[in-house]
Amino acid sequence: MIRKMGITWHLRLKMAEKGMFQTSDLVPYLAERGIHLSREQVFRLVTQDPQRLSMDTLAALCDILACTPNDLIEVTTVNAEVAKTADQAPATKPVPRRTTIRRPNLS
Repeated sequence: MIRKMGITWHLRLKMAEKGMFQTSDLVPYLAERGIHLSREQVFRLVTQDPQRLSMDTLAALCDILACTPNDLIEVTTVNAEVAKTADQAPATKPVPRRTTIRRPNLS
């Protein structure tokens, strides 16, 4: 069985619960904890699900927002596929297509 996992990123929600409504509100708090990110990087961190996140940044966010990593990251199953076996028939049959044979004009 193949399972593709995804995450739901709750940083914006946790920020709102602490009264932080602008992404730039995080910049000084991160800098106090030794995390130096540009305003653009912080904007992407808040508005998009991160593909990579350093443990230092995650720890700083948890400290700033007084939460745990579980509060920020919700793991979800995006889709689940059943492994195929040799004796299973394909789920759909191929649909035959008409073909047209075109021959050059013989003059």
